[in-house]
Amino acid sequence: MTPPVCTLASNPTPYPSFSAYVRTRGTVLMRTARSLTPNPCDAEDLLQTALAKTYMAWDRIEDHRALDGYVRRTLVNTRTSQWRKRKVDEFVCDELPETESAPVADPAETQALRDAMWRAVTRLPDRQRAMVVLRYYEDLSEVQTAELLGVSVGTVKSAVSRALGKLREDPELTPVR
Repeated sequence: MTPPVCTLASNPTPYPSFSAYVRTRGTVLMRTARSLTPNPCDAEDLLQTALAKTYMAWDRIEDHRALDGYVRRTLVNTRTSQWRKRKVDEFVCDELPETESAPVADPAETQALRDAMWRAVTRLPDRQRAMVVLRYYEDLSEVQTAELLGVSVGTVKSAVSRALGKLREDPELTPVR
């Protein structure tokens, strides 16, 4: 996958450092955007929007060493704004099964499990997916996740709990238990 290219025709003086940043960090940023939305095209749009906002603020950003955090925050804020415009569907589960999982030694089985888990994560509602991704894929704490999304820690805890319950019930993950 080639890194995204951001060109804004309205500004005749491009920032060479911005172009270099997008070239070097574009793939990582796309992975983050992709983890926030199930549709690859939506992820590209989300990243382009975040990069456009970053470009417009480029000369106001004091510490260019913290750009990944700035862009990640912009990605999450933009995605959060999209969520607020839509109704979030949540489904209540009657019972959460607790099962023991045996360690998987075969690398092919491990990769199959990772792929199945990622597909299951992408089927979660947007808000739950974002919280699970930030908590378990980006290794953020509950407090950091709550701050990043602009919600309470309790909201993060309950949404992640519901998301994990849905993952436990996912039929694609049932054979690997």
